[in-house]
Amino acid sequence: MHYLLKTEPTVYSFANLQRDKSTIWDGVTNPVALKHLRQMQKGDGLLIYHTGEERQAVGTATVESVDATDPRVPLVKIKVGKALSKPVTLAEIKAHKLFSDSPLVRQGRLSVVPLTAEQWKWITGE
Repeated sequence: MHYLLKTEPTVYSFANLQRDKSTIWDGVTNPVALKHLRQMQKGDGLLIYHTGEERQAVGTATVESVDATDPRVPLVKIKVGKALSKPVTLAEIKAHKLFSDSPLVRQGRLSVVPLTAEQWKWITGE
């Protein structure tokens, strides 16, 4: 599976993840976003997306582990991947037919968004 994780770069940016190498992805409170966190498994691909003024996908990461001891709020540890060769803006994403039904476009405030394999490939080039 693949997911997009939104973050405010002034709070925790992809550069912070590159520096830290791994982190616990926390601060998620939306019930739908938490549902997506609970579905994550080790090895799932993650796309890091900067919100705020940037509004662009900037890099990749991978789910390193999921601790579901607390079923309401799982502890998802992620490890850094690589920076995208060219960030992909929200405007570019919205303009592509692959995303016409995506929660990324339809539910703008959702902080954890599932991606299809095709969406992942289009954004990352992988």
